[in-house]
Amino acid sequence: MLGVVFVLISRWAGAGLPPEAQAAGPETTFTATSANVNDAGRGVKINILRWSNDDDRNTLVAAMNPPAERGNAEPTGEPGRGGAGRGAAGARGRGRGDAPAAPPKPMAAVIAALERAPTIGYVWLNDSNIGYAIRYAYRTPMPDGGERIFLASNRRFGDTGTSWKPVAPATATDYDFTIIELRLDSKGSGEGKASINTKVALDADAKTIALENYAAAPVVLKNVRR
Repeated sequence: MLGVVFVLISRWAGAGLPPEAQAAGPETTFTATSANVNDAGRGVKINILRWSNDDDRNTLVAAMNPPAERGNAEPTGEPGRGGAGRGAAGARGRGRGDAPAAPPKPMAAVIAALERAPTIGYVWLNDSNIGYAIRYAYRTPMPDGGERIFLASNRRFGDTGTSWKPVAPATATDYDFTIIELRLDSKGSGEGKASINTKVALDADAKTIALENYAAAPVVLKNVRR
């Protein structure tokens, strides 16, 4: 089943901006205003020190698509030997404690991958000393000249307070990490949504980890500007 992961990554390896365009360039800063959370209306600053490349993206894609657990059924005995052929002997020799370990669950694998990644930016609430490290920052162009920007932190926003707690009617998710998706027009203005109240999934168009059903998700960052 490892081949499934390899095929998936291979199909997606050519998407997005060129690797040199992803990683190169000066620091990028976005400003925004929080929305649909406890501290709605507060200023937010996003500093991206460098962009993630396709290898970084593929690491998260693989984490979201772990190899399926291999079956551990015992081989059967050979016909004509009363069911006690080499298969049965092999089963006795291997023992019950040698079954292969189950692969990690996708969300556990994602947080593990983010923990291993370097810090390449920060998200700050204005007038606060509490910031969240960005471990993944990927961007893809849109047909109208805008961009989709995907950010990931190894921490859940709001894990040390209630500022980022979603307000009704949205329901909080239980991820231990945070995915943010910004959608910007050609002038660098737009909005952002986050996994604090929206499920995550693999996006077939952007070829990366993203938000499920972006259109229906509540806005968490409004008035986003580069």
